[in-house]
Amino acid sequence: MVWDVLNVIGTIAFAMSGAVVALEVKYDIMGAYVLGLITAFGGGAIRNLFTGIPIIELWQQTTLFIVALITISFVIILPSSAVQLLTKWSIFDSIGLSAFAVQGAIYAQSIDLPLFAVMFSAAITGAGGGMIRDVLAQRKPIVLRDEVYLLWAIFAGFIIGLDWLSKSYHFYILFAVTLMLRGISHHYSWRLPIKSIQKQ
Repeated sequence: MVWDVLNVIGTIAFAMSGAVVALEVKYDIMGAYVLGLITAFGGGAIRNLFTGIPIIELWQQTTLFIVALITISFVIILPSSAVQLLTKWSIFDSIGLSAFAVQGAIYAQSIDLPLFAVMFSAAITGAGGGMIRDVLAQRKPIVLRDEVYLLWAIFAGFIIGLDWLSKSYHFYILFAVTLMLRGISHHYSWRLPIKSIQKQ
């Protein structure tokens, strides 16, 4: 039940995020659908490849594909002023990251993967689709910037991987905490250290 709910939340958030980015960089309608779908399903596809889960499972999510297509269509028909307003918020990216990080970790734990695999699954499910989206939009991926982003997905995977959570509401609380941490770090512009190499 928790897994399904988080899957729907993450799909809606990332489909909207991908579509908004496509319109922001002036891609056409097809580009909006492509980026929306890739953002919503790219992380899960990469996770499946790295954890040995049959990739065919991706295509068995008909309901989620319909949800994503409806969400993207909604973004496309919004007035330009509303889309511009959406670009000022990172809320959809934050919701998608948090939902898919927890969902990915739950999925990895359910097939008895070790701790580091659960953490990787959380990270790649939460951030993989966004990375592909940003590359296709010719932007530097958020996860590779100095902004605190991927760390929160890894945090969620670590908590789940330690098998500390047992009740459904525990996972919802973790989702909320991860979302809150991501929101706080974005609002206060928390940064990870950078080491740069100066050219001689």
